Amino acid sequence: MINNHEIDYRIFGEEMQYVEVELDPSETAVAEPGAFMMMDDGIQMQTIFGDGSQQGSGLLGKLFSAGKRLLTGENLFMTAFTNVGYGKKRVSFASPYPGKIIALDLLRLGGRVICQKDAFLCAAKGVSVGIEFQRRLGSGLFGGEGFIMQRLEGDGMAFMHAGGHVLEKRLEPGELLKVDTGCLVGFTNGVDYDIQFVGGIKNTIFGGEGVFFATLRGPGTVWIQTLPVSRLASRILQFGTGARKEEGSILGGLGNLLDGDGR
Repeated sequence: MINNHEIDYRIFGEEMQYVEVELDPSETAVAEPGAFMMMDDGIQMQTIFGDGSQQGSGLLGKLFSAGKRLLTGENLFMTAFTNVGYGKKRVSFASPYPGKIIALDLLRLGGRVICQKDAFLCAAKGVSVGIEFQRRLGSGLFGGEGFIMQRLEGDGMAFMHAGGHVLEKRLEPGELLKVDTGCLVGFTNGVDYDIQFVGGIKNTIFGGEGVFFATLRGPGTVWIQTLPVSRLASRILQFGTGARKEEGSILGGLGNLLDGDGR
């Protein structure tokens, strides 16, 4: 049985959110490196191997826990924040790009949520952050977001972050939803996940929406984001390195001069 620390929390902000976690004495929260924002005096920071759920299992268990994180492209280490003082203390974690923070009560969600490998932000100590291999060949070879996803497992609180607006959609048994692979944030354990080829030569070459999409079949809950960070980064890179296209403008280069870009 997994025993997670019980933590209270509040989420602040709109476009750039942060989550404030309230810790009782001796309670601990774990977070990705770089997620920390601020904390009260009396909270102790400690770098740990893996996700903290294997800290009492000896060196082999710690190395295995850390190795699972390495396979998902994450840091080998996480940071633990423990209330070593008296009374309640607060520590806050910020999302790394514009979007929303999603609070997951794993006990209410069946004890397990599968998410994109960069979606995890922080959790109560005891939540296991592992790897989830996709069973189907299509998922492994063609999933635009990678063959390996993260598995958040336990009975406590965990927090994901996503880009833009987030839709939480409940799928009924047998209900099928098709989603852009980058827009899929996560889903509960009962959802059947696969990758499907879009098909059609015009769709493939001229569609601009990618060659594959994710298919999700209920029952379960799915979280979808409107702005994947990969899409945002691609647009910024295109804007910064390529010739600017003046959408809807007949001014062209003259427009660049007028708005301060004289190159």
